[in-house]
Amino acid sequence: MFKLDGKIEFSDKNNDILTVGELLIDMISEDYAENFESTAYHKFFGGSPSNIAMNVKNLGINSIVASAVGEDGLGDFLINHLQKAGIDTNCVQRVDYSTSIVVVTKSKSTPIPIFYRGADYRIAYTSKLEEALLQSKIIHFSCWPISMLPVRHTIEKVIEAANKNNILVCFDPNYHPMIWKKGENGVEYVKSIISKVDIIKPSEDDAERLFGKDTPENQLEKFLKLGAKLVIMTLGKDGAIVSNGEEIIRFHTLATEIVDTTGAGDAFWSGFYTAVVKGYSIREALNLGFAVSAYKLKYTGAVVDLPKLEAIQEMYGY
Repeated sequence: MFKLDGKIEFSDKNNDILTVGELLIDMISEDYAENFESTAYHKFFGGSPSNIAMNVKNLGINSIVASAVGEDGLGDFLINHLQKAGIDTNCVQRVDYSTSIVVVTKSKSTPIPIFYRGADYRIAYTSKLEEALLQSKIIHFSCWPISMLPVRHTIEKVIEAANKNNILVCFDPNYHPMIWKKGENGVEYVKSIISKVDIIKPSEDDAERLFGKDTPENQLEKFLKLGAKLVIMTLGKDGAIVSNGEEIIRFHTLATEIVDTTGAGDAFWSGFYTAVVKGYSIREALNLGFAVSAYKLKYTGAVVDLPKLEAIQEMYGY
């Protein structure tokens, strides 16, 4: 049971958080268009777990990325980007498949991505990955790696090893049918692993894709019934609703200026993780997660130049 006014106790480890999952190229159009009419696209560093690893490094804790990229120039670009940020890349595997790409045309409404997946789902469970896992306080993953084999089996081994060694397991259940193979029941698979994780952060849209439309309170209850220990459900401009199975609390958004929503969820995770590692209570860490997200929303891009957590705490009064 996670007490909302209590702290999460961690063993003394060399690393704070290990993110396991996609490291890829975002190809984003130069122009706004609704149906890929743009002729010019630019490459950007991408992949939610890697964004989180970069953010927490800026905020003041250590991170390692476990991923797979191709033996190509795009793989070099991604690894160099992480190394320039001072992030350990020993668990970024080079494989004989092309580096994965997501192509997005900028849109005034919700952009529709096209996925070209190659290397990202080839992450193997190696001795190097296991060593990094055992030396980490927190493991983070999302639906992206569990949507494909063979990396799904790697994530299953990561969860099993983390559970055996009392390492905090956190899951972003960002289920989307587009990243699963046709005919495969991704919804049921996602539901099947919820009991094996400690903290889960669905958005309202994620919950609807998994369970159908319902009230936030009812959606929380569904995650708890499946075995989640702490559920943080973000509600966009309406903030969030959080439950540990005993108590439900609401949080209001701290965002006053929204320039770009890309990476807002990753920014929340980053603030929350940094705060719990630094010894804040869960309630304080949730507030700081929303503060980091509000700071990021003022800037364009998934990864922005975040100050230390203490500076953001001072800005937002937490």
